[in-house]
Amino acid sequence: MLEKSYYPGEDGKQSMERIRDIAYSTDPADFEYMKLNVPCQGACPASTNIPAYIRCLFDGRYDRSYELNRIVNVLPGVLGRICSRPCETKCRHGEPELGKPVNICHIKRAASDFKKPGHIYMEQLFAPQGKKVCIVGAGPSGLAAAHDLSVMGFEVEILEAFDKPGGMLMYGIPEFRLPRDVLMAEINGILRLGVTLRTRVRVGRDTTIEELIASNDAVLVAAGCYTPRPLEIPGEELPGVISGLRFVIDVNSGTPPAIGKKVLVLGAGFTAFDCARLALRLGAEDVDICIRSTEDDLRVTEAEIREAKREGVRIKGLMLSDAIVGDGKVEGVRFRRTRPEGFRSDGRRKVVPIEGSEFVVPADIVLVAVGQGAEPIDTPGRKDARGVLTADRETFRTSVEKLYLAGDFMTGPGTVIESIAGGRKAAARIAEDLTGRRFREWAVRIEDAKVTDREREWDFIAARKMPAVTSIEDRFNPPDREVELGYSSDEAREESKRCYLCYLHYEIDVDRCIYCRYCIDVAPRDCIKLVKEIRTGDSGAITELVETKEWREVSAVVIDNTRCIRCGACLKICPVDCISVSKVELVERLIETGRE
Repeated sequence: MLEKSYYPGEDGKQSMERIRDIAYSTDPADFEYMKLNVPCQGACPASTNIPAYIRCLFDGRYDRSYELNRIVNVLPGVLGRICSRPCETKCRHGEPELGKPVNICHIKRAASDFKKPGHIYMEQLFAPQGKKVCIVGAGPSGLAAAHDLSVMGFEVEILEAFDKPGGMLMYGIPEFRLPRDVLMAEINGILRLGVTLRTRVRVGRDTTIEELIASNDAVLVAAGCYTPRPLEIPGEELPGVISGLRFVIDVNSGTPPAIGKKVLVLGAGFTAFDCARLALRLGAEDVDICIRSTEDDLRVTEAEIREAKREGVRIKGLMLSDAIVGDGKVEGVRFRRTRPEGFRSDGRRKVVPIEGSEFVVPADIVLVAVGQGAEPIDTPGRKDARGVLTADRETFRTSVEKLYLAGDFMTGPGTVIESIAGGRKAAARIAEDLTGRRFREWAVRIEDAKVTDREREWDFIAARKMPAVTSIEDRFNPPDREVELGYSSDEAREESKRCYLCYLHYEIDVDRCIYCRYCIDVAPRDCIKLVKEIRTGDSGAITELVETKEWREVSAVVIDNTRCIRCGACLKICPVDCISVSKVELVERLIETGRE
């Protein structure tokens, strides 16, 4: 039988539970600690336990590494290929004096690639709830919501307008980036829970929202964003001007348009780059991506830019489209030159057009990839200026009873990982609204770590590049061949060594410390400090260490875990063994049983 102890918080409510040698905390100070000290997990919209799954891969536990991902982000094999990687921009290894970030996303893919062929998905299922939920849209947000609701015991049906499930994953991303067998394997991992999938069903044509509400206990619209945003310039109605998203959908559906030899792509995001690379695979000889700012301001990864250029795409900056020109069909685009002029409130560069700088670039086809929005649905409820349903961002509820929104349909175009996180949160809200109880909660898991075996020399391992098909001829023949090949098991393990394992928490017992300074002397960076004051924020988390060089002012020797690289040097040198290490993880657990 589990041995449990409970510890009250400052408000008198239970904030920590200990099960044998593991403690679970819901204290706001501990959540704040995780945000500050495990920055990769804090940056992930789904709060993936990144250090834990990297450590499992290092240990050769591929199945467990995969499941640690799947618990929260549902589609690890997919995300290991196409995630926008917000975690990597916050990786401590990427701080100025430490080198390049860990290739977290590539390691995620490796866990998927090397799990056992007969891998058994781990689910903690709840009893049937006797409630039915209909989800409109089988994209990443709808699939994530369907998974969680099914696990929680709800009967779930998904309606999908396309022929196949996956939404943007199936139709908006080229196969050379995301093989469809990988995608379908993970979708089937969700459908196997008993989810009913009906394809070629379009709301507004085959059924109505009102009918769905009448026959279900709740309806979640996660239909994505498929309505292209116009350029609002003369000539965009000319034949040969195609929405970038429409172009990618047609290619993925097996009905690509005639492409011509000279292609101009207008846009700066992943869809623009997908369009350009697909155009080359369809036989285009000259493909330019035209952007109004500079290459440094692009919103895609460095790897995406590098691979597009390697294939022959040219990126032309400081060009603002002014008009599409042509007589009966597109013949080119008239641009004006721009110049940088400071930055906007969102941190992105501001550019202004230069008067009298007009010029025309010829083109056989123009692909417009400047964004898209949700499609209006004919139903009652509060709507925005475009007639699209709106919902509260915290509760996912619309003004219509039993009707919820999630994913890009609610927020506008976002990333896949954001959509998955939103779908899971919407599912939790629906489950609570229908049953009056919560099924899961986030908690900080604290466990003693007796040893740390990170080697100091691992800090100097160079980041492993993703192996890729090098020959352009081989990339284009067949045109859907996956370009990135994935790490070998040895490469994945070497890259995993670079992770600092920031979920390890180093702490000095001030009652046992003899102030010898040995730990400060061996620390490879300024992470152990003589402090005279420790300041905390509203949550109780440490926000500032006030340092001093005067011994008479020193109140403690403190390890600053926001700068610690977990090398273990202090632990090894301490003569009085006053430094302890614990493993601190942000996890999701079942409320009724306390299990993760």
